[in-house]
Amino acid sequence: MTLAVRYTAARTLDTAPAETRSPGPGEVELAPAYVGICGTDLHIFHGDMDARVHTPAVLGHEMSGRVVRVGPDVAGWAPGDAVTVMPLRWDDSCPACRSGHRHVCQNLDFIGIDSPGAMQQRWTVPAGTLVRLPDTLALDRAALVEPTAVAVHDVGRAAVQGGERVVVVGGGPVGVLIALVARAAGADVRIAELSAHRRALAEESGLTTWDPAADNVPELVGEWTGDAGADVAFEVSGAAAGVDTAVDVLGVRGRLCLVAIHPRPREVNLHRFFWRELTLVGARLYDRSDFERAVELVADGTIPADRLISKVVPLTEAPAAFEALEAGGDVMKILVDCGNESAGADA
Repeated sequence: MTLAVRYTAARTLDTAPAETRSPGPGEVELAPAYVGICGTDLHIFHGDMDARVHTPAVLGHEMSGRVVRVGPDVAGWAPGDAVTVMPLRWDDSCPACRSGHRHVCQNLDFIGIDSPGAMQQRWTVPAGTLVRLPDTLALDRAALVEPTAVAVHDVGRAAVQGGERVVVVGGGPVGVLIALVARAAGADVRIAELSAHRRALAEESGLTTWDPAADNVPELVGEWTGDAGADVAFEVSGAAAGVDTAVDVLGVRGRLCLVAIHPRPREVNLHRFFWRELTLVGARLYDRSDFERAVELVADGTIPADRLISKVVPLTEAPAAFEALEAGGDVMKILVDCGNESAGADA
């Protein structure tokens, strides 16, 4: 048996024993070391995804850890290997998969939402989901690879080019990661974020921020761009006002990349889309190349993971950590320590 963090009902988590399943053909058993709590996990915690999540559900998909055991027919992996997981299982037969877009499979199993996740002391997953980590990368920092892969995918979907001006609306973990990835691609980036704490963290990483409560962001973009407008805007706030800002800052033929999950339909200024010939693109999840690029960016320090990690809590304190994130305040990313940092390393 292994200890796991489970969602049992709206706003109710527990830590309880969970059965350890030996790896079958094509599977690998992992010892998760660190698991990040993300916005999707909070949506589950609030009960917003009860139609999809089957209780009791083990949460978590932003992880790092080590291989403990490999099942039959698994090659290339051995106990002690440091890994993260691309938590997607697709069917390879739906129209999306057949057209080459398996990451948005129409019958996708997002591991950690649709099936048991990483917030447990032992976790069995398909070997094909593993992504190798360099031995030089600390496992706590490696837990940020998955959200960095989201940012890499988003920046790619928006086709950000060197020299372009980019506005990120929403400076939470994913928003800051998008800004850092876009900057690494050569863009000039600004973040609009209400939280003074999050603005300060972004500025510590050399990013320029604006406070939309005090600043007229579209006017500032006009001053910054000589009234041309931004080339790209990312909507990461999930708020109606954020949508308005992301549309208003764009120049002629600007691109709006929608990243946040909006729980309800939003009004959008379609006249602005017509008048300036704007483009709207959606961005969801990632593919393996995004993950591999994310490993590089975290490992080489382009992503200052240590600055983004606000707190690390033991597995037994994970329910309280969810409540702390929900309350807001001076937090960015909280990691859950599963107590396995060296597990399998000497196997």
